[in-house]
Amino acid sequence: MYLAHRSEDGREQSILEHAKNVSELCAEFAAPFGAEELAKQIGLAHDIGKYSEAFQRRIRGEDIRVDHSTAGAQEAGRRIGAHAAYCIAGHHAGLPDGGGSADPPGAPTLHGRLKKQAEPCGAFSAEITLDSAKFRFPEMLGRGGFTVAFWIRMLFSCLVDADYLDTERFMQGSTPPRGSDLTAEQLRERLDTYVTRWDAPDSELNRVRQEILHACMEAGEKQAPGLFTLTVPTGGGKTVSSLAFALHHAAAHGKKKIVYVIPYTSIIEQTADKFREVIGEDAVLEHHSNVDFGDDENGAPDTKKERSKLASENWDMPVVVTTAVQFFESLFANKTSRCRKLHNLADSVIIFDEAQMLPLPYLIPCVRAIAELVVNYGASCILCTATQPALDGMFREISPSLSPVEIAPSVPSGIFRRVRYEHLGGLSDGELAERLSEHRQALCIVSTRKQAQVLFKLLSKDGSFHLSTLMTPEHRSAVLETVRRRINDGLPCRVVATSLIEAGVDVDFPVVYRAEAGLDSIIQAAGRCNREGKRSADESFVYVFRPDDSYTAHLPHSMKRPTETMREVTRDAAIIDSPETVRRYFETLRRYVGEGMNTGSVVSRFEAGFKAWEYPFASVAEKFHIIDDNTRSVFIPHTEKAKELAELLRRGERSRSLLRKTGKYSVGVYDNQFRELGERGALEPVEENLFILTDPSLYDAETGLSVPDGGAGVFA
Repeated sequence: MYLAHRSEDGREQSILEHAKNVSELCAEFAAPFGAEELAKQIGLAHDIGKYSEAFQRRIRGEDIRVDHSTAGAQEAGRRIGAHAAYCIAGHHAGLPDGGGSADPPGAPTLHGRLKKQAEPCGAFSAEITLDSAKFRFPEMLGRGGFTVAFWIRMLFSCLVDADYLDTERFMQGSTPPRGSDLTAEQLRERLDTYVTRWDAPDSELNRVRQEILHACMEAGEKQAPGLFTLTVPTGGGKTVSSLAFALHHAAAHGKKKIVYVIPYTSIIEQTADKFREVIGEDAVLEHHSNVDFGDDENGAPDTKKERSKLASENWDMPVVVTTAVQFFESLFANKTSRCRKLHNLADSVIIFDEAQMLPLPYLIPCVRAIAELVVNYGASCILCTATQPALDGMFREISPSLSPVEIAPSVPSGIFRRVRYEHLGGLSDGELAERLSEHRQALCIVSTRKQAQVLFKLLSKDGSFHLSTLMTPEHRSAVLETVRRRINDGLPCRVVATSLIEAGVDVDFPVVYRAEAGLDSIIQAAGRCNREGKRSADESFVYVFRPDDSYTAHLPHSMKRPTETMREVTRDAAIIDSPETVRRYFETLRRYVGEGMNTGSVVSRFEAGFKAWEYPFASVAEKFHIIDDNTRSVFIPHTEKAKELAELLRRGERSRSLLRKTGKYSVGVYDNQFRELGERGALEPVEENLFILTDPSLYDAETGLSVPDGGAGVFA
């Protein structure tokens, strides 16, 4: 028997059995985008390199290395095609670059590997018959290269997930529970039951919120799958309304899951908690870098967390809440662990919350990826925000059929107008602190961590609070809880924060001050003022001010350009947050940024590979990072729980669960701050990018980590 796997307890799985299992799963995964026959052949072929005599000696105990993936890719390339060769060559190490015809044998590119002298594996033909499967290319968008590369990555996703699942089942002797059997119809019923509590609105504002909710439910059922916008002013209930559209749409059109994409980890937890409240904990997977899938609080195995951990590997859950970083970097990844979930985006409903936060440096490839999902993979995608980034022109350039349909109904003019904007001109820190001190409750949002700390120290400590990324996530959560309680109780509450508070954080202040920024940021900040409409707009002010030049001189160009564009488009605007002004802002900003929206020339590089199948999978994946994070993590043992974790780290424990837990108690510092902390002897190295703060005096209970330059880094 030709062996594919041997388990620790001595059981053996043949290559033929494994190939058939993977083939069936692979075909099932590819069916939503019409590639089941091709995927079936790729699944059959993926391990034919294991038929070599050398691999059979290795699996029976001989200590030799055998490259079975390259051998399989060569055979599959001849019999099925280059698309199969890419998938099989990369099914362990990741999709390779295509390279070129000049690549020497053995080069790490596909061309180089196809020329390599591989172990003969012709014995496979006695058990497995490979055909040049009939298939239909996706609808070609642009020049076609990006479309085909995207298609190969989706086929690759089907293969590696099927391979992982069957190998896992064999090695463990059973199929571990993951995901959920809940249907879209069942979840829609849960949502419909939940929202009945709002059937008798007690105010005009709540009546309009309910109107938006019911419009979303109706549109979900009646609208054919495609591309949508959901434009709901802050305070209009877009979180639940967007979920309502998604569940009704999924139930009506047989969509298999909902993926909710959020820009910041700082707001993802509250969104996931809301969804659990609406449709149940058993339906929602929260997947981002700060999620702990480890043991329970007593150190015992947690079956719920283990189920979620397994589901996070391939997004096998009805509702997935994730970050834009996780979503888009996975779409342009080449590694098996990042790509195996991608096939589950086909035939799904994908909501991009705070769509104006789509990463500007990568806007062109991100919009192109959304277009591929809608046109070729049966996904319905919704751009959900109070400030639509006006992407309809970009989508129509990709395909004339891509014209977004607005879901939200027209609402009475001014019903959500809860604030008045006023520009105060330049303000020094002293002048700003004096103004804030005159308010019983006020929020001030600035653009740098340095100004947040300096300004906070000028305020009376009675009822004043600070929020920035120089505080650990656990510390920030505790402060936000205190802030919400004081606001609700009518106690003095003045908060100085960086922009982390302005997108989706549920707080309600009578007045907000915002340092000059992009127009979308200013409008998002205004969403923290008079959020519940308890006061008239005439007594709820959003004051925009120009901070001291010392804070703005060294801002990156990515922050300066939106501010300059905001000044330009609002100079003569009667209403700065009108849809017309917002549209002009985004169109002007994109015109100025130009090729800056296509960092790394991602789309054009894939387009160029079309004729010779020379796609740069590996090199694009290496450089495609939504957040160019040039910080290092400093673990702050400032609570009893954090001190316990620090001791475990010092004893040499390095489990994935433990390292995830450290995220709640860590702060990212920039290179100059890191060097200064190191020169002070205040850092104890733990991992390459993780250090423990050894001087507790450098972490302030109110403002977080103190570094010599005051934390001049910009929050990103």
